[in-house]
Amino acid sequence: SHAAVVARGMGRPCVTACADLHVDEAAGVVRIGDRELAIGSDISIDGTSGEVLLGRLPTQPATVGGALEVLLGWADDVRRLEVRANADDAASATRARELGARGIGLCRTEHMFFDESRLPLFVRTILTDDETQERELLEQLSPMLEREFEEMFEAMDALPVTIRLLDPPLHEFLPDSDEEIESLAEAAGLTPDAIRQAAEDRLEHNPMLGLRGVRLSVVAPVVYEQQVRWIARAMQRRIAAGGDPRPAIMVPLVMVEAEIATTRERIEHVLREELGADASLPEFGTMLEVPSACLAAERIAAHADFCSFGTNDLTQLTLGLSRDDATRFLPTYVERGLLPADPFVHVDEQAVAPLVAMAMAGARSGRPGIELGACGEHGGDPQSIAVFDRIGLDYVSCSPPRVPGARLAGAQSVLAARADA
Repeated sequence: SHAAVVARGMGRPCVTACADLHVDEAAGVVRIGDRELAIGSDISIDGTSGEVLLGRLPTQPATVGGALEVLLGWADDVRRLEVRANADDAASATRARELGARGIGLCRTEHMFFDESRLPLFVRTILTDDETQERELLEQLSPMLEREFEEMFEAMDALPVTIRLLDPPLHEFLPDSDEEIESLAEAAGLTPDAIRQAAEDRLEHNPMLGLRGVRLSVVAPVVYEQQVRWIARAMQRRIAAGGDPRPAIMVPLVMVEAEIATTRERIEHVLREELGADASLPEFGTMLEVPSACLAAERIAAHADFCSFGTNDLTQLTLGLSRDDATRFLPTYVERGLLPADPFVHVDEQAVAPLVAMAMAGARSGRPGIELGACGEHGGDPQSIAVFDRIGLDYVSCSPPRVPGARLAGAQSVLAARADA
């Protein structure tokens, strides 16, 4: 589920869809079977096996050293696929580099706005219809956000940092419960009714297919423009400090050529305002996560320096499955042989992988030599990595803890192909 993906990116284990676990918020307890745990009880979670154990088990950070370091060095010499990381801040970027990542394949910028010190100000920008006021409010966030990008560029010095501009619909930044609404209203200097009304006005019946991604750039371009300014300023400061920042700007959810063409034009205009008319600009690209974009990959790639397949959303939209809801029936489908595996764990080879391969051919036809990768959670799955290697992607990107496994899987795929030849 998306909860597990986000938690993993934060370096935390997560177990979802535990139907037998009952949470009694009023009583402050959780119950499973005949066991009852109160607030403050210690548990340990194994996010790999899905086990939840009573008590606090001793833990230590994973490290790459000794025999494992030697083995992964051999793997790096053999594998063709480059391995990058999904990282949203300097700490996770540093950790990813320690584990062998060769850059960031996906930085999800929305996580920067959820910080409690920034969210009230960002909510005020959502609520205003005045573009001038929106720019002024976002400018107040500039010192914090520019510093965050700068720190990430420093952590990944001389390696690519692919930054995805805002993706989720804006209503996701607005609270649901009365308690959260009142707390946020006080912090933002607004009335609870104003926030409640804003949440109601922006509520979408199917937000995954609603006003999000590149569509925000078309309808409400100020946020995208300001994000680009933060990236450009952080890049300039790192260069002035003697660093070698290599940002790449990525827009999500493109479905037709016109979207990426107009968005690139607007973004490059902002970059030249910040960097100068003759400056070398960051690379520009998009996520291919909508089937229509895969079908139009040749035309879309003509406006892009790189494309990254967002296989999480692409799987949902290709197969008509909700990642957050399908856990109720997918195990039955797998058990009865209707599907060979959970398509959110292992990339689907009947529809999704062929769609990726077709889009790759189109993209390389539209722009020969274009860099193509995958940044969905499949990027850390060995079985999916073998598929991506076979069809010829240039890189995969996964959460930092999965980087060593991805490095090994890339080599195993090459060796398996040699054995079959």
